[in-house]
Amino acid sequence: MKQVFNPYLPINEYVPDGEPHIFGDRVYIYGSHDKENGEFFCMLDYVTYSAPICDLTDWRYEGVIYKASQDPLYPKYKYMFAPDVILGNDDRYYLYYSLANSYPDCSYIMSVAVCDTPNGKFEFLGHVKYPDGSLLRDFVIFDPALLNDNGTIRLYYGMWYDFEENPKYSYEESIKRQVETFKKTKEEIENAVNGVMGAVTVELCDDMVTVKGTPKRILPRYFKGTSFEGHEFFEASSMRKIGDTYYFVYSPFNNHNLAYATSKYPDRDFTFGGNIISNGDIGFNGRLDKDRLNRTGNNHGSIIEINKKWYVFYHRHTTKTELSRQACAEEIKIEPDGKIKQVEMTSCGLNGGPLKADGAYPAVICCNLTNGNMPHFSCPDKRLPHIICKDNERIISEIENNTKIGYKYFDFTGKTRVFVKYRSCDFEPQGSLFLKNGLDSPALCEAEISASKDWKNIYFDFTLNGVYPLYFEYEGKGSIEILEFGFEKYENS
Repeated sequence: MKQVFNPYLPINEYVPDGEPHIFGDRVYIYGSHDKENGEFFCMLDYVTYSAPICDLTDWRYEGVIYKASQDPLYPKYKYMFAPDVILGNDDRYYLYYSLANSYPDCSYIMSVAVCDTPNGKFEFLGHVKYPDGSLLRDFVIFDPALLNDNGTIRLYYGMWYDFEENPKYSYEESIKRQVETFKKTKEEIENAVNGVMGAVTVELCDDMVTVKGTPKRILPRYFKGTSFEGHEFFEASSMRKIGDTYYFVYSPFNNHNLAYATSKYPDRDFTFGGNIISNGDIGFNGRLDKDRLNRTGNNHGSIIEINKKWYVFYHRHTTKTELSRQACAEEIKIEPDGKIKQVEMTSCGLNGGPLKADGAYPAVICCNLTNGNMPHFSCPDKRLPHIICKDNERIISEIENNTKIGYKYFDFTGKTRVFVKYRSCDFEPQGSLFLKNGLDSPALCEAEISASKDWKNIYFDFTLNGVYPLYFEYEGKGSIEILEFGFEKYENS
């Protein structure tokens, strides 16, 4: 029986900002492309993977579908940020994206490429423009999302910072920061009705590069007193239509969540619905920010129905930066009233059920990794457990006292033997590794940790029946690294 776990792509692949789409009988994932241990976001060219809608364990690499060097703005701008793809009314596939170098050195120009197939190779088509040929400039051109609404093609985009609402900024400082960040003139910002920030939409003409009319904001410009207060739009627009209801998926200002809003219209009257996923499980069952179960960072993704089940696609963070993000997915449920309840991060993701307590697994498929004090955003100079590539192997490093490593979920059937392959990190370890069947559960068993420069197995024997998480917790001095864990046939000693 084949299985799939999170991250669902190869563990050496980094495709964040995932937009899943079904074309034909396959689901395709389009996203940015981070470099492993990269120096900035989205340093690599676009690739895509696809899987049969009837078998989400079978993801196939489709190759490079588009290169940044194909855009006329290259090499002035080198990196392609989060994209989206849509099937046009002419049965061709259109890829939308924008280029950047670093913040605030972004192009804030929307580019379009086209292809006859969903898996490339895409060819540059043009930059989104007004009918007079001038480039689209209204609002902040960032994070495109597309919707083909019964033949009407809508482009969504936007960004929001608290420059105007934050009391630490004077009016002059707010304008100055917007000029510097968004590459607009002082006059453009001051003359824009209700400013240039926020989530917006505009219709596209049949040529897929020319807009109809003027973009309009779809969420309240000022959130105080609205259903969005505390869940303010930040970035990562994505639109879905389910029945007669429009679901706008986005990243709120707290950054680690994907949230959603709903309306009966594609361009107005949206009401906040709730949070769908957090890459630190913040908010799930009331979990507080300070108790996050991973180092958190930005999030971007969307929802999709595949073979009569609904999923949310999102990304997690590896290394100690936000620059090596990996694609994950979880099953969700849309309730009869249209609500979506927040789901937790798991290791089984698209598997359709718990993983088998059999065979070996990469340690880096952990869905929780915490020392009890995990930060938000990058922290390259801080010691903390993290996923990293060393010697061409993906491992968990800097596992120190009170580190918990969690995997959800496994199906256990009776007597079980688990092995963990570890080695010393940069401090000689002396302590114990405990195996648990829950984050705060009592230990089922314990194994002594000793110094070893080479990979070394330790073993745990226990009895467990049913579906449970699997947690390892290190207590002691020094630091270890873990490469893999797994299940062996139990034999009485």
